[in-house]
Amino acid sequence: MNGLRSLLLPTLLCLGWQTAPAEHGDKETVIADIESRHAQYEQIAMKIWDYAELGYLENESSALLQETLDIEGFEIESGVAGLPTAFVASAGTGGPVIGLLAEFDALPGISQSAAPHRDIVEGKTSGHACGHHLFGTASVAAAIAVKRWLRRSSVAGTVRVYGTPAEEGGSGKVYMVRAGLFDDVDAVFTWHPSDRNDASSRRTLANRSAIFSFTGVSAHAANAPHKARSALDGVEVFNYMINMMREHVPQDTRLHYVISSGGEAPNVVPDYAEVYYYVRHPDAKTLLDIWERVSKAAEGAALGTGTTVQQEVMHGNHSFLPNESLARLVYANLLPLGGVRYSEDEQSFARKLYATLDTPEQALGSEARIQPLTPPTLHMGSTDVGDVSWIVPTGRLSAATWVPGTSAHTWQAIAAGGSGIGVKGMQFAAKGLALTIVDLYTHPIHLEEAKKEFTERRGKDFTYRALLGDRDPPLDYRK
Repeated sequence: MNGLRSLLLPTLLCLGWQTAPAEHGDKETVIADIESRHAQYEQIAMKIWDYAELGYLENESSALLQETLDIEGFEIESGVAGLPTAFVASAGTGGPVIGLLAEFDALPGISQSAAPHRDIVEGKTSGHACGHHLFGTASVAAAIAVKRWLRRSSVAGTVRVYGTPAEEGGSGKVYMVRAGLFDDVDAVFTWHPSDRNDASSRRTLANRSAIFSFTGVSAHAANAPHKARSALDGVEVFNYMINMMREHVPQDTRLHYVISSGGEAPNVVPDYAEVYYYVRHPDAKTLLDIWERVSKAAEGAALGTGTTVQQEVMHGNHSFLPNESLARLVYANLLPLGGVRYSEDEQSFARKLYATLDTPEQALGSEARIQPLTPPTLHMGSTDVGDVSWIVPTGRLSAATWVPGTSAHTWQAIAAGGSGIGVKGMQFAAKGLALTIVDLYTHPIHLEEAKKEFTERRGKDFTYRALLGDRDPPLDYRK
């Protein structure tokens, strides 16, 4: 461990931070704690990988993480914010309170074995194509290591794990924010599986989604079409209007949809049809302005086709509010860890999988490096972590749990995430999170800087409003 100590000290000093000698021994112990439980955390992650439970249905996955934390002495509140699979687990005493986000939902419509070639699992219709089995497990591992360190060092502070379901389209964290579960937290950390190791803060797109349901009048499509009013016509006219709108919205806007119901038979004019829309933009206010135009287009389509329309907002997320103070701190702790290193078997696996990728952006070998720290850039995705970041300073990191060049939501992500490559990336993430949290407890100035930046970026007049409104959680949205 002396190598870690010699690397860590100059890294922190060159970034302008003062360190205490006792801290390095603390960090070495934290790393050793996580490494000693490698097999246990691998087993937990692979169980959740195999469960592959969808949003708000993650009963076994959530229970496994809660059981792991309960054994370690965490106080657990289950079913918070009206979400059966959500939980809050706390350990320690007093402040500061540092939170860790833990996700565990899978994606529908995709499955894959842990093989470096396409291998659909028969009878399985979901998979961890975004690596949330690793996400939740690493956050729990980091929290346990920090909890043990707090107890050994007699440092005041509380570490808290937020079990957050249904990130994939269900906005689980938004309901937890709306319920005030983050109001007493000083800082929160999140991470995400990726094809690279990165600590740079980033912005995301705010989004809102809704199902637009059109109702018409059915009739025989050949004998009596004049008596019918096609709900599908309403959907198609609506979609046409939105596609015309694309030319007249800000460039960072994203509009996408699927027709989720369009009738059953061509000779029956459909009296019901629905389309599911996502609308995204970096700025929440601009997003709501665009949404108003989308809603009016739906009303116009219904008027023009003699149908009626109703919309049900399904979810909505704020953009991610960057915090460069926390990004610098995370980066300083990732550098000495040095990334992920493959065994010979893992290198062979990686080469085979890499050959299946289309124009990969990262080269093999980059998994062993930390990406340079950069100013916040715009990431064109959306996440319910965004809502958390507007309530409490939020730091993030990405870890190379996938073969370099792999995109999220692909079979390649499932395959790597079910292998030793994914587990090594998960362990790397757990260490980075735990070491950074130790810094916040031992050097209060880091927390002060993060809070100051948070207040400046958010603005004095900010008032939080959930973009999904006051609707109840859609607990059946994946059924």
